[in-house]
Amino acid sequence: MRAHLARVDAVLVQAVIAAALSFAHLHDLASAAGQDGWKAWAYPVSVDLLLVAAWRRLRSGRDRAAGWCWFLVALTASLGANIATAGLLDLGDVPDWLRILVAGWPALAFLGGTLLAHTTNGPSAEPAAEQPTTAEPVSDSSVPAAPELPASSTAAVPAALVEHARKIATAHEERTGTPIDTPTLRARLGVPAPLAEQIAAHLT
Repeated sequence: MRAHLARVDAVLVQAVIAAALSFAHLHDLASAAGQDGWKAWAYPVSVDLLLVAAWRRLRSGRDRAAGWCWFLVALTASLGANIATAGLLDLGDVPDWLRILVAGWPALAFLGGTLLAHTTNGPSAEPAAEQPTTAEPVSDSSVPAAPELPASSTAAVPAALVEHARKIATAHEERTGTPIDTPTLRARLGVPAPLAEQIAAHLT
């Protein structure tokens, strides 16, 4: 347990020292590039915040490409300041291109922080539509057969109506020489077609 705490303490101390040195180098570079006063102190804060936001995006597993992109941008700014203040750059005569980079950093850091903080997850895959369940066809054996309707009987026609139709048919045949057909018989009797067919069946 003590060994673990010792390792943690050593890591924390090392992180604090590295952060303080990087913070000071970024401040010195921003101040040399014309960003004096509180603005020089804001530059290292913006770089560190962008690093933290990019690292959180990488840890979340969402859009790792954007996380790596902005992590490298912030890391380049931090390393560049460390190298520039190591005696390789005359801080008394900062070149114009570096002044331009320092002046444009706030907008770049704001863009990166906004994209990392407010970019939503990609569209999640839509759940597969449930297949409609179709009712299994019922076996024919389980359905009772419909009762057969009795065939219409010709005996249901009244005898008086049949006799009257027979007289009409006889008169028609004597007048035309041909047997009367069902449509003509129906028209003469004024009955429905099914009844006329039954009467015609009695006449044959």
